[in-house]
Amino acid sequence: MPSIEGQTYETKLQQFIEKIESGVKIEADDWMPDEYRQALIKLISMHGMSEIMGALPEKEWVPKAPSLRRKLGIMAKVQDEMGHGQLLLRVTEDLMAPLGKNRESLMIDLLNGDLKFHNVFHMEAPTWADAGIIGWLVDGAAIMTQTNMLNASYGPYSRALHRICAEEVFHAQHGESIIMALAEGSKQQREMLQAAINRWWPSLLMFFGPATAATTGTSKQDITIKYKIRTKTNEQLRQDFFTKYIPRIKSLGLTVPDDTLRFDQEKGQWEYAQPDWNEFKKIISNRGPKSQNRLRLRRSAFDHHAWVREALR
Repeated sequence: MPSIEGQTYETKLQQFIEKIESGVKIEADDWMPDEYRQALIKLISMHGMSEIMGALPEKEWVPKAPSLRRKLGIMAKVQDEMGHGQLLLRVTEDLMAPLGKNRESLMIDLLNGDLKFHNVFHMEAPTWADAGIIGWLVDGAAIMTQTNMLNASYGPYSRALHRICAEEVFHAQHGESIIMALAEGSKQQREMLQAAINRWWPSLLMFFGPATAATTGTSKQDITIKYKIRTKTNEQLRQDFFTKYIPRIKSLGLTVPDDTLRFDQEKGQWEYAQPDWNEFKKIISNRGPKSQNRLRLRRSAFDHHAWVREALR
């Protein structure tokens, strides 16, 4: 790329678009439009905080896992998720540096309610089957969204996702192992598993976000597709999730809690009952069943380790 010094904004934007259209990755010190930078900061910081907050429902099961092997497995998964979060926050820091913000400011934004995390991690996980559902279906949904961005136009995020997705595959296998053991277990275990699927189904539908901007008043998905950060819409990802997991759920003799669910051969897509998108907005505004409890845990850790941040300064 030739020097962009002295060029007009329109010329720089045109060269930027040509660069991403040709598949060249954008790096942290490259020129980028503010809309692109802000979209990346919002997306990657939310992803990073979701990894950190997402470790908390499973952390609750570390002391309660039914065997030593299961305890070691879920401990390793929690450790991985925290590592993913730290990696993503580091990527976000580079984007925020020109704005005078750092990782600490991200955590403050989370605790103040200005930075959101995924709806699924506001929910309760009352049984061991819930731990399995998180690993199998929630992480399965996460893999779909993240592989959709493996070739994101922003190089640091793309490279981070390649590492994260490789580890998430093991997480999904961990969850599937729990699910299979319960599905092949006693009548009580199967009932517990079915109850967990019933409990998590609306949250799984919400995981991908609304199909249209009209639902939430946002056009984030349009911006990320425009700048080649991702390629598929929320609804396309949800349809991919149905295609992969509905047959698997049914193959275990379990049911999907939606009497309207069917595949429309003519349209080539799944028809399903919409979740309550007003409830979705309530949950991601930190008014979910476990929102405040998990934020208190994160706030306690943040305050307790303030001396470390001070020492590093």
